[in-house]
Amino acid sequence: MEQEVTAKKGTAAWVSRELRPAEEPDLTWRILGTLNVSRLLVAVMLLGVFFAGGDPRLFGDRYPALFSATAAGYLVFSVVSGLAIRQRWVSAGLQALAQITVDIVAIVVLMHASGGITSGLGGLLVVFLGAGSLVLPLQAPVIFAALAALAVLGEQFFSQLAGVSDTGNFPAAGILGAIIFAIATAVRPLARRIQMSEALARQRGVDLANLSELNEYIVQHLRESIVVVDADNAIRLINGSAAQLLGAPEHCHGMPLHKASEDLAEYVTGWRSDHSRKSHTEFTMIAADDSARLTAHIAPLDKSDERSGPILIFLEDSSIMNARVQQSKLASLGRLSASIAHEIRNPVGAMSHAGQLLAESDRLTDDEKRLTEIIQTHAEHVSHIIDNVLQLSRRESSHPERFQLESWLDDFAQEFTRTLELQAGEVAVAKVAENLEVRMDPSHLRQVLWNLCDNAVKYAGETGGVLVELQAGRMQRTGRPYLEVLDQGHGVDPTNVDKIFEPFYTDRSGGTGLGLYISRELCELNRATLVYEGRAQGGSIFRIVFADPSRWESLDS
Repeated sequence: MEQEVTAKKGTAAWVSRELRPAEEPDLTWRILGTLNVSRLLVAVMLLGVFFAGGDPRLFGDRYPALFSATAAGYLVFSVVSGLAIRQRWVSAGLQALAQITVDIVAIVVLMHASGGITSGLGGLLVVFLGAGSLVLPLQAPVIFAALAALAVLGEQFFSQLAGVSDTGNFPAAGILGAIIFAIATAVRPLARRIQMSEALARQRGVDLANLSELNEYIVQHLRESIVVVDADNAIRLINGSAAQLLGAPEHCHGMPLHKASEDLAEYVTGWRSDHSRKSHTEFTMIAADDSARLTAHIAPLDKSDERSGPILIFLEDSSIMNARVQQSKLASLGRLSASIAHEIRNPVGAMSHAGQLLAESDRLTDDEKRLTEIIQTHAEHVSHIIDNVLQLSRRESSHPERFQLESWLDDFAQEFTRTLELQAGEVAVAKVAENLEVRMDPSHLRQVLWNLCDNAVKYAGETGGVLVELQAGRMQRTGRPYLEVLDQGHGVDPTNVDKIFEPFYTDRSGGTGLGLYISRELCELNRATLVYEGRAQGGSIFRIVFADPSRWESLDS
């Protein structure tokens, strides 16, 4: 349910991004900013030339006071415009209208104060109007071009009336006005194309952002746990489930792989250096909190350089896969067990019964009695194997319950001690937290724990003292409850650790090799995990890591 709500929120955010009203393009703001920088430089240069020049001045010689006041005001306006552009005080369209209006007025006044059209300052109108036409809305560029042309001609006419200019400057003023009008008209189609390109680029950007967000959502909510590692064995992408299995922090982009998982990093390094291994390979490892067996599958991403390039690693919880195939496995074992019951069990029972009757004869010699004992022993052994297989195949579905582990464990220890007639203290139960709850089928947990404790007693030999230790607690990283069975036997040869959970594997005479296999099957049926670990001082640790009660209770209800 929580993932479904998250998916709806993610979809809503994606749709809202697509339907959000269009914002003003960044290109408009960049053009306004560049144009304002030019305006600021022009104002500074005009003031510098005015105050640094001698007499007569290059600019502002006709009306010095008017020129200096206008240039200073132009400079102040440029600074204020820069702040308005940076802070986005008003829309880009309004700022463009205001700035072009001030440009026309200020430049015409500066031109008039410097001698009219002959000063050459009128050419600045071509620059500002041409650049401004790229961002002015609708038909504003043509209107402003007409106003600028009329302002230039008006300034010439006013100077003519004042007697400070002659009629020979009218052609130059008309040509300047025509150039301004032509530039504004010619730039307008280019402005439309730029705006269309900018709008298309914005739409593509929104699409890419939506696609990236969707990809991120899909990757993070994949059932498969994935890790992408670059050529330097640094993590470039990891989803939440993979980070949890490896015990890595959620945000570990760029982290070296060995800091997330030393076992995985060691194998990847060996795979890169050993070219005899297959390109697509997999291996088995234990999760960071010893709660699951993981199968890691390596797939190169760069076909041209598979060993040295980036790779994709799939991590799969073996217990989940085993749970998926549990039904088909049970069906197969059911058919096998039915055949065994009819074809083997009855003959074995008959041989065992015949052996018992033969042993009761008074005419048997000691050697003959020894042979009957061998028949009886091996008949019981075969019968035990058949019982285990039948028990596994006829196992019903799990009926998990949530219960306090402390009281349940005390009852089990007392029952196990009485049944095997053990001495007091040979089965030790460490203190268990009162609030420690587990979720598992109690009958399955009893069978698993009985198998493990029975093996611990059988392998303990003549050590004396505590034969079996039971400890429980919570995993440090995930908080999942666990139960450990510790013995003081000779342990398991490291070369055989991967085999002890295989069916019919045993290194003890008389053993069936099915106890640990059945125990792991029962654990995985209840979404728990059974793992082995050797003890430093000798012996074995079998750890049952239970499923999170809160997580699975809602899913199974």
